[in-house]
Amino acid sequence: MDKKRHSILLVDDHALFRNGLKLLLDSNPLYRVAGEAASGEEMLARLAEAEELPDVVLLDISMPGMNGIEAAGVALGRYPELRIITLSMYGEEDYYFQMVSQGVKGFLLKNSDIAEVYTALETVLDGGSYFSQELLFNLVSNLRSSSVGETESGADTDTAADEASLSEREREILLLICKGLTNYEIADRLFISKRTVDKHRANILEKTNCKNTANLVVYAIKNGLVEI
Repeated sequence: MDKKRHSILLVDDHALFRNGLKLLLDSNPLYRVAGEAASGEEMLARLAEAEELPDVVLLDISMPGMNGIEAAGVALGRYPELRIITLSMYGEEDYYFQMVSQGVKGFLLKNSDIAEVYTALETVLDGGSYFSQELLFNLVSNLRSSSVGETESGADTDTAADEASLSEREREILLLICKGLTNYEIADRLFISKRTVDKHRANILEKTNCKNTANLVVYAIKNGLVEI
């Protein structure tokens, strides 16, 4: 077994999709597909029988039987350190909030090109969270539509922003986080040290009561803390 290559567990009920993605991942010297599953139940069985957890799970949302949402919840309850990137289609945005709260680390469209898959894997393995930009903008659009309805009904959309009490610098960093930049990239963009960015990110998470970056991105967009 090549320890230098990050292990990936592929979970999708379509064998043709799994085979194509496996071929592409195995052709990259940084990754190897350590296992496959065609359902949520099979994924949980693979995890239980594995000598060590995979570095990343690529998990389809829509599967017969136990779907990706249920499987992610069970898996993360058993293995909180597990890194899961979900594979989804357009129109499945309603599931994102639930899956983010469970601890999922990223979201990719199933029609993403392989370069974006590699970017997502690299980001998550580096400790970050990854949102497909297409999915993110679609999510923003849906949330804005919801916000219009709430505003017309008299809801106060500024409450979350007021309660968060983010500084100007923190809002600046939050926007870059939502755009998918890593701490190193943010530090370069703002001409500050990565350690300073790390501290700001920790403060933002604490002020917003978010437990991870994916949760923070959804919270920020939903509550109008950033404009993307």
